[in-house]
Amino acid sequence: MSSDLLDALTALEQQKGISREVLVEAIEAALVTAYKRNFNQAQNVRVDLNLENGSMIVYSRKDVVEEVEDDRLQIAVEDAKEINPAYEVGDVLEQEVTPRNFGRIAAQTAKQVVTQRVREAERGLIFEEFVDRTDDIVNGIIERQDARNIYISLGKVEAALPVNEQIQGEVYKPQQRIRVYITKVERTTRGPQVIVSRTHPGLLRRLFEMEVPEIYEGIVEIKSIAREAGDRSKISVYAHNEEVDAVGACVGAKGARVQTIVNELNGEKIDIVEWSEDPVVFVANALSPSKVLDVQVNEEEKSTTVVVPDYQLSLAIGKRGQNARLAAKLTGWKIDIKSETDARELGIYPSESSRFIQEQDNDNDSLYDEDIEYDLYQDDEE
Repeated sequence: MSSDLLDALTALEQQKGISREVLVEAIEAALVTAYKRNFNQAQNVRVDLNLENGSMIVYSRKDVVEEVEDDRLQIAVEDAKEINPAYEVGDVLEQEVTPRNFGRIAAQTAKQVVTQRVREAERGLIFEEFVDRTDDIVNGIIERQDARNIYISLGKVEAALPVNEQIQGEVYKPQQRIRVYITKVERTTRGPQVIVSRTHPGLLRRLFEMEVPEIYEGIVEIKSIAREAGDRSKISVYAHNEEVDAVGACVGAKGARVQTIVNELNGEKIDIVEWSEDPVVFVANALSPSKVLDVQVNEEEKSTTVVVPDYQLSLAIGKRGQNARLAAKLTGWKIDIKSETDARELGIYPSESSRFIQEQDNDNDSLYDEDIEYDLYQDDEE
């Protein structure tokens, strides 16, 4: 081995981040293969690399036995003792068998094997880097797309954004910068395979953690998320400190924080509601922006019957039932919505929880700044 190859090892270690031990092991394995292939040898051999002077020596390895069955792999104890009287049965005898022209042949034959091992080691490092980033947001640049995926460069690796993880109606252009959520990292024969998403609820969670310091610091907790990507989402939040307004922290001054996230998701509507361990309060909050008069809970079936004013029935249900559907996903409770008139005719309204709902509405009036106006719900009644 020449000093040039030693210099190359050092360069690879610095540029690729692969330890010299891994590279030396790959070269030794390649030289063993080269020796057996080029000199028609079936014996066991070991290659010793001297990193100080760049030399390499090939040693044959034979087991010391009483009776020889294969002279390529074994040596009689009597013959071994002639070399060194200390040898006993069960020892391994090593003898140098380095061919005179081995350096040139080894370099040619080992090149491909070494390159492959270096590539495998590099892929392993990339895999370890990205497997730790599963469930995290990354920034990438769109490179190309085909019928199944959009391919995004994340620097060292190319990620795939499948069709079912793309936001419907969102336009993706080459060289466009994009934020995506890593859902899966797998080992494949072609290297690490990174799958990303634009529709996963985790993307919304991470965006709020990045935009709202109170969430990142643990002062405000995201309890649940229900998302229909590209159209509308609901998120429930809870403040561990009673003096902190969880909803207000996420909305931000004049809606600045939530608007940043809405812009990132190309106009996706986002409802932020306060979480409560009381299903009556939580379900009522989850049906925002509709006003709720009453919530009746069936614990056994984990279902609720919600009464809303007649004029807000369509708002509570939402377009194509979206508001009610997202509220059910957010809370984990089945929700049956009835108008005030129908509820009175059925004799289920008013109930004991009606006054409780009214009191909660009065308490929450102070949470919202009347100067903040949103045009997010104007089409819900259509």
